[in-house]
Amino acid sequence: MPQHPNHAASYTLFETSIGLCGLAWNERGIIGFQLPEDDLSRMHGRIARRFPGIVEATPPPDIQGVVADVTALLQGEARDLSAVSLDMEGVPDFDRRVYEIARGIPPGRVLTYGEIASRLGTDNARAIGQALGRNPFAIIVPCHRVVAAGGKLGGFSAHGGTTTKRRLLAIEDARRDESPTLFDLIS
Repeated sequence: MPQHPNHAASYTLFETSIGLCGLAWNERGIIGFQLPEDDLSRMHGRIARRFPGIVEATPPPDIQGVVADVTALLQGEARDLSAVSLDMEGVPDFDRRVYEIARGIPPGRVLTYGEIASRLGTDNARAIGQALGRNPFAIIVPCHRVVAAGGKLGGFSAHGGTTTKRRLLAIEDARRDESPTLFDLIS
């Protein structure tokens, strides 16, 4: 995870339909998103480890807007987070390219690891999964919308693993093209 030592970083915690989430930012944009943990102290601890020197703060209006959109998205409302400013300092170029494609997947839709690999001109779907496993911007870079071939769920590195991924896809009523909901296929 990239560190941002030259940029003052802040974070806020906020309630969503899936639990307490965290959002970290600096003057350049969002630097991280935290899905719910088992308890509050674990949540604070993980954020502090990811971003040394970060402080909890009241979010400015632009960050409040991101919080509102994420909260609505996690309640099942379609929200486009593709224009949210991200500070990708320290994020490898390959990962950035993967994240750009993932950000283009609209709520309720999915792509496979292989489809993203193909769009990047590679046949290494495993590298796509590894890049998404390092995604510091979960939900904003919707790595949960990337699945394995054949309608299989694939992995998910956030707390709760594939159970959390399945829940996020169910909230969005995710599907591929005109098929039954993906949730119906993987549940």
